[in-house]
Amino acid sequence: MSIALLGDPIVQFFILVVVGTFVSRVMLRHQRAGRLIGQMAFFVCLTALLFYHGIVPYEPSPSQESVTLRTFTGFAKIVWWVNGAWVLIACVRLFLIFERKPREGRLLQDLIVGVIYLGAILSIVGNVFSVPIGTLIATSGVFAIILGLALQSTLSDVFSGIALNLGRPYSVGDWIVLENDVQGRVVETNWRATQLLSGTNDLIVIPNSILAKTRLTNLSSPDESHGATVNVRIQPTALPRIIADVMQNVLISCNSIQKNPEPSVAITSIDGQAIELQLSFRVRDMSLAQAAKNEIYDLLVRHTKAAGLKLADPPGTIMLPMQQKPETADEKQHAPGTPWRLVSNIPLFSSLTEDEKEHLASHMQRRTYRKDAVIAEQDARMRALTIVRSGVVSITRREGHRQIELTRLAPGDYFGENGLLMGSGEVGTVRALTFVVTYEIGEECLAPLLHDRPTLAEELGAMLAKRIEAEQHLFANADMLGHGAHVTSLSSRIKHLFQLQQHD
Repeated sequence: MSIALLGDPIVQFFILVVVGTFVSRVMLRHQRAGRLIGQMAFFVCLTALLFYHGIVPYEPSPSQESVTLRTFTGFAKIVWWVNGAWVLIACVRLFLIFERKPREGRLLQDLIVGVIYLGAILSIVGNVFSVPIGTLIATSGVFAIILGLALQSTLSDVFSGIALNLGRPYSVGDWIVLENDVQGRVVETNWRATQLLSGTNDLIVIPNSILAKTRLTNLSSPDESHGATVNVRIQPTALPRIIADVMQNVLISCNSIQKNPEPSVAITSIDGQAIELQLSFRVRDMSLAQAAKNEIYDLLVRHTKAAGLKLADPPGTIMLPMQQKPETADEKQHAPGTPWRLVSNIPLFSSLTEDEKEHLASHMQRRTYRKDAVIAEQDARMRALTIVRSGVVSITRREGHRQIELTRLAPGDYFGENGLLMGSGEVGTVRALTFVVTYEIGEECLAPLLHDRPTLAEELGAMLAKRIEAEQHLFANADMLGHGAHVTSLSSRIKHLFQLQQHD
């Protein structure tokens, strides 16, 4: 009796459905590829079972069959068509995931899934319920025209979205700019619209029909790097070649821009009032462009002052007769670039009095380095604080077989304070990238000030702690001080180095 029951096609069908559902939906529910394999295996077994019992899913059922058998046959065909559609849909979704761009293909994926479902429904209507498909399509044509007219705007967005996804002028994650200056990063594209996230973190929703007609610029293609320019006007007090070299040093000393491709300087115009130059560079990402421009503006001021150049007035400015006062002797003495001005611009010495600054400035040693000259080797202790007067300096650290550039220094920057004040070695090799002029403050220059005013050690320790906290990667003892440098410990090291314990 049980063997005859197991031979019944209805029993076999329901056993197969239960087993297939349990395997694919329960055992393999967390394995996308495994679930697809289970669905395919179930579909193959179901097809073999139906053909074994003479049931052809893609042909109408014979009318002479009993009601029970016709009901079972119809139900079995519906399950076969639905499972076949699921297998095809799973293959589509798995293919898009293998491409690693599931969100980009969402609209195209939905379109393919919709076609598969529509084909399955029409097949079920024609092969299970024996309804003529051609007549059904012809009857629904009038209704489709009415519906299309009512949804004209929506359908325009849908088909424009399809065209945009097939043409792929942009992808999810790209930064695009429209001709009306609307710009942002693409976060999603769907049936109706494309969503952009602006630089102010606002969500911009643009209908696909409008996006398909407008001109757009993809700033993330062919790669994420972005080009930018800065225009500057310099008074023609020097040869254009010299001014161009100074502007090239501005770009060389900038840490926010890409070194490859190499930034460039072009002289765009020249007249009696100004030499106009355009500084061109690239940044790693569009979001870094403004930070890079801010750094370049700062470096422009520092390099032009170091070279004795002056920025020109904007075009069209009316030049009045000479109204400038002649410089006094004190102004000439403390002009930009003099030792006194260099010392005054260093935060480390902000607590010094005017007389103490004058003492340091009068004992500073001027040095020059040719291009590519090594100023200090990695781990070597420098016994002087060195201030960059002009040119560009690079600090690179050697780690095994790799050379890592930590930073680049411009006029007004300084190095060597960890060796002078803490007795530590340099974190990296200090090298001149251009012709460099420096001023040095040695131990023999600073020691008299510390002995005359021992409290200066605490003040220097406080300022040094702030610098270490802000720029830990520039200090050889960053591991020791990385978790918070104590002012008292730094002050004690300075006192010990300069033998000031007797003044505590």
